[in-house]
Amino acid sequence: MNILTVSTTPFADQKPGTSGLRKSVPTFQQPHYLENFVQSAFDTFDQCAGQTLVLGGDGRYYNREAIQIILKMAAANGFARVKVGQRGILSTPATSCIIRKYRTLGGIILSASHNPGGPTGDFGIKINTSNGGPAPEKVTEAVYARSKVIDRYLILEAPDLDIDALGETRLGSTVIEVIDSVADYEELMASLFDFERIRTLLTSGNFRMCMDSMHAVTGPYAHALFEGRLGAPPNTVIAGTPLPDFGGGHPDPNLVYAHDLVEILWGADAPDFGAASDGDGDRNMLLGRHFFVTPSDSLAVLAANAKLVPGYSGGLSGIARSMPTSQAPDRVAAKLGIDCYETPTGWKFFGNLLDAGKATLCGEESFGTGSNHIREKDGLWAVLFWLNILAVRGESVEQIVRSHWRSFGRNYYSRHDYEGVESDRAETIIANLRLLVPTLKGKRYGSYEVEYGDDFSYHDPVDGSVASKQGIRIGFTDGSRIIFRLSGTGTHGATVRLYVESFEPDPARHDLDTQQALAPLIAIADEVAHLRAVTGMAQPTVIT
Repeated sequence: MNILTVSTTPFADQKPGTSGLRKSVPTFQQPHYLENFVQSAFDTFDQCAGQTLVLGGDGRYYNREAIQIILKMAAANGFARVKVGQRGILSTPATSCIIRKYRTLGGIILSASHNPGGPTGDFGIKINTSNGGPAPEKVTEAVYARSKVIDRYLILEAPDLDIDALGETRLGSTVIEVIDSVADYEELMASLFDFERIRTLLTSGNFRMCMDSMHAVTGPYAHALFEGRLGAPPNTVIAGTPLPDFGGGHPDPNLVYAHDLVEILWGADAPDFGAASDGDGDRNMLLGRHFFVTPSDSLAVLAANAKLVPGYSGGLSGIARSMPTSQAPDRVAAKLGIDCYETPTGWKFFGNLLDAGKATLCGEESFGTGSNHIREKDGLWAVLFWLNILAVRGESVEQIVRSHWRSFGRNYYSRHDYEGVESDRAETIIANLRLLVPTLKGKRYGSYEVEYGDDFSYHDPVDGSVASKQGIRIGFTDGSRIIFRLSGTGTHGATVRLYVESFEPDPARHDLDTQQALAPLIAIADEVAHLRAVTGMAQPTVIT
């Protein structure tokens, strides 16, 4: 087997976003495109020789082909071992788990997360470092800098390997180990949650759940955990086979794209609990019977009930949430006497807090929740956490959330996504807001008075780094907020996100329709940002 040194020229568009490099499948299929980015990553690692790499993906189109290329490049770059998920399947949280358990140099995750798949769909590649978390900005910037000047990559001249059968083989001097995709992750979950109590709940005959894996990566994990280890009946997991095009669906667990699950939970004979996960398994949507749990409320409820769960029975060191996430977790932190950190969007910003022991639970409004057990958000972990709480409290999802509101008040909260906006128009909205918001203090909009307006900057309390221009905030004197930001996770046009939040302490007013309760603030947001006029869209693409 010969190591080839292949001459190449840079691509100008390989700057990673908040969750790696995401482009269309045809873009990644260009000659040298994937290879350039992978070699740029290997060139920025401290040392590849003799190290172990973890490799896998969510099963989307081009996943298998990309894995074969990366295996040969890893061998050419001197890795001693590559742990690759069976059939190329490895969820993002499982990858983080394996990196940490075996203390590897890092990992490569092939996924575009919740973006659609298929021959003309999206593909992505993300680098995780030795702590199991997404590469921080200093690493991704170094990879991008290298990609702009790269002139060669290394690859082993060798036939493709069988990645369907468990076991070890060699690629040159590199050991390629095809591992069980589920086993290490299942072991970690069993160490955190009361599996016996959850099993009793799921086999009682008085409780039913439905897990929608959306034909994405968590299917094998959900089958093994819920229907296998925990004894739930067959067909508890739906859409449980990973497919290259996700069965033609959009693997984003929200009320719009997870419509099959929503119909089941709002049906006449609805189960007690429902959950959905996304393409790579790091997000979750949670439902009770005829009841939606917002991600912000979910994080707050988990924090308030953490001592009921074995892995968190000793209490929490702190909570961290992304800036656009509602302030519901802050109220729990205040009652517990612990810190609540507000970070920019992007799980990598939680890494320092977790590593330093400053936070135990973390969450983002974009359906991501996790803890210090790994360094990624974790969809099935959140499902298990809720099941553990349900098993202990013996109440319904709705009863638990309403009880929480009575204790802490309700943060009415919604996100409006304007997807596929022309990039120039999206940038215009944010640019205009940056000029406007510093002038808004004291201005009145109906019954609302502006307390502050800014473009959020984050000062990391661990390493002192600063992340600026992280989203436009308008805060009102009653605690309500309007937030605008551009999403960095799409591949076509831009997504403008509007977040609206209003706090309601009065239990008598906890039954309002969310959009009705937030209607005055939504109107103010459009007045301030001219969303409909500039985007040319009469209404958001998705409302959650």
